[in-house]
Amino acid sequence: MDCIAAKYVSQKISKIRWRPVPSESLHQPDVFATGSWDNEDNKVSVWAVGENGVSSMDDEFEGDPQLLCETKHEGDVLDLQFLDQDKIVAASSTGAVTIFKHHPDKDKEGLSVAHTWERAHRYPCDNAPCTGVVCNSPELVSVGEDGRIVLYKVDQRAILRVIENADSSTIHAVTFLKTTGVLTVNSIGQLKLWDFRQQGNEPAQVLSLTGDRVPLHCVDRHPNQQHIVATGGQDGMLCIWDVRQGNMPFSLTEAHSAEMWEVHFHPSNPDHLFTCSEDGSLLHWESSANSDTPSFLQGGRNTSIISRSAIAPAGGNQSLISAWLAGDSSKGRLETTHMLPSQTLSVNSLDVLGQCLVCGTDGEAIYVNRQVPV
Repeated sequence: MDCIAAKYVSQKISKIRWRPVPSESLHQPDVFATGSWDNEDNKVSVWAVGENGVSSMDDEFEGDPQLLCETKHEGDVLDLQFLDQDKIVAASSTGAVTIFKHHPDKDKEGLSVAHTWERAHRYPCDNAPCTGVVCNSPELVSVGEDGRIVLYKVDQRAILRVIENADSSTIHAVTFLKTTGVLTVNSIGQLKLWDFRQQGNEPAQVLSLTGDRVPLHCVDRHPNQQHIVATGGQDGMLCIWDVRQGNMPFSLTEAHSAEMWEVHFHPSNPDHLFTCSEDGSLLHWESSANSDTPSFLQGGRNTSIISRSAIAPAGGNQSLISAWLAGDSSKGRLETTHMLPSQTLSVNSLDVLGQCLVCGTDGEAIYVNRQVPV
């Protein structure tokens, strides 16, 4: 745990994201953004670590996050995504979607508002919180408590398309499944696929948890095999789905003892997955289909698995099946490691890129680990 740097920032962190690294770059990420919530004045902030974060102050050490700039944000930051190297998109509890531009000039580093879509999410008589945004430049999609899905083009002021009444319940999160569509999760345990090539307001596919309609809070798709999706929700269960087969999750894993707030596949090594929770834990999951011995106890945690068998696509290559869909989970291996030195208040958000992991908490702390074993 010596490789973890902690920074106390006097604000509850709701969202945290690494700035993307150019594809041709060999460097590790060194700049990230945060959004706050439940504070008197909420902020979007940009931080640096590593060489960019070295401070001349004696009480700081290399790797300790250093604040580069920040700006006030109206309402709670409910989601935060980098659009590109210098633009950050924020979702607000006021219903607004705002693009901030980062100006990295050393003399006058700062954040400015490039554009705001006010009341992108709304009820007839009031604003509705915008709960999630996802970027695939130049396109941007937002979802909200109002059950709307809104499609934007970054270089256009007008909204491109709205799917009204996409959901009768709150949509909690959204991710691009393909360039032509998105995946949403809602407060009654449903996962919906939307194809923007279709003109109607109906989803192309609906998947759901059986039994109790447990709210789903987060979703991420496998970076290489887009039919594989991970979700987490109010009951702390980690669900892996294969959207090609059936409408139920492929596997369910008892991950956390309280709400799971975020789940992320590692973008370049997706046999690794990370989750964070209201219970104050941040977990690193490593899946492998090549082991005969299950190892559920690493990190001192007992994880139980309920699984359905994966079926190889007709004529498919067995070697192309992800470790997450490796058939009976008892024949595979799922190693779980606690990534924080001790449990804290709710870990609300995490992001991982290269060997660098960052998370933000209700304990007004940011944790950075630049030596993640992936």
